[in-house]
Amino acid sequence: MGAALVAVALASAPLPAIAQDAAPATPPAAAKPAAEVANVKIAVLKQAVDAPTPLSLLDIPPADDGFSGARLAAEDNNTTGRFMKQHFDIVEVEVPVGGDAVTALKDLLAEDVHFIVTLAPADTVLALADAAGDEALILNAGAPDDRLRGEDCRANVLHLGPSRAMLADALAQFMMWKRWDEWFLIRGSHPNDQLWAAALQRAATRFGAKVVEERVYEDTGGSRRTDSGHVQVQKQIPVFTQRAEDHDVIVVADESEIFGEYLPYRTWEPSLVTGSAGLVPVSWHPAHEQWGATQLQNRFVKKNNRTMRPLDYQAWMAVRTIGEAATRTKSVEYAPVRDYIKGPDFNLAAFKGQALTFRPWDGQLRQPVILGTPKLPVTVSPQEGYLHKVTELDTLGYDQPESACKL
Repeated sequence: MGAALVAVALASAPLPAIAQDAAPATPPAAAKPAAEVANVKIAVLKQAVDAPTPLSLLDIPPADDGFSGARLAAEDNNTTGRFMKQHFDIVEVEVPVGGDAVTALKDLLAEDVHFIVTLAPADTVLALADAAGDEALILNAGAPDDRLRGEDCRANVLHLGPSRAMLADALAQFMMWKRWDEWFLIRGSHPNDQLWAAALQRAATRFGAKVVEERVYEDTGGSRRTDSGHVQVQKQIPVFTQRAEDHDVIVVADESEIFGEYLPYRTWEPSLVTGSAGLVPVSWHPAHEQWGATQLQNRFVKKNNRTMRPLDYQAWMAVRTIGEAATRTKSVEYAPVRDYIKGPDFNLAAFKGQALTFRPWDGQLRQPVILGTPKLPVTVSPQEGYLHKVTELDTLGYDQPESACKL
């Protein structure tokens, strides 16, 4: 079927046996039967993609990126589930490059799995949503594409990670707070780089900044680690950034990780760098400690011997969403859990200082965005002073009047 399915059971360790007296007070025939535990299966479907090797060895994603966050969330669900007679299992599905994710979905539906967390590109998410129809709820934990929340939105899809527009708006708010309102935008030549650049352009217009110049860094191929050693890069980047218009900050759109990390400390003029390098907007930072986040970080590190990455966090939120709804509804049935998640009473505690909720018009989870350097968080958006009649979180990304989503 083009995919590997692995069931990960997350049962609690059995309790030690209790010594019995020789003559029990209650005859065995009169003992009450143990309440039956209801099981919930949650699939985490990961679609492999062809992607360049990151510039830094530190940025190479682990094989379990995303899966580890989902596993930890299932353990968290089961902590509460023990009292509710509910148990949550993760079914991990890995679809290779070019594999058929829809066939994998059909196999899951046949196994009575109706909650599907996706770590996949936008086209795969859409294909899964259209194939699932009313039979499954798709929780997009990977794709940041705004079209999934806009013209290509689907009623059976929810989005756990921030969109590109949310990330760009979070960055723009901070730069406007700092009065860095003249931007030199450098974007890559790949399609995702262009989408990220468009989100940054939109954010500049929305919050009153100005892109004084835009340049494209063309990907010419080659082995970047061996062909572009530090001596060569040290010569190339100053020339590429020479004679730029006066600017306060360089904003980089390099989702493909071709050149962005080369910019700090190598530009012709001394420049601040933000966007895909330098100061970066993310859903989660491995050094985030506020609002009780330290305990989540510590549990993740103890379990996985590495720090939590944004994809892990987004998958964690997706699986916790199912657990929270099952607890609140006291049900493991698909329809009531799904309806509660999409209803007005749902909220999720996710170590960001406030309860997170889904936008009813496009299925996006409202959430603060962390801005950080490689070692530390710097700030959290929305920034102070950006107000909204419903919630300040709706100052990030497309608000309801702007949305192209017509569910």
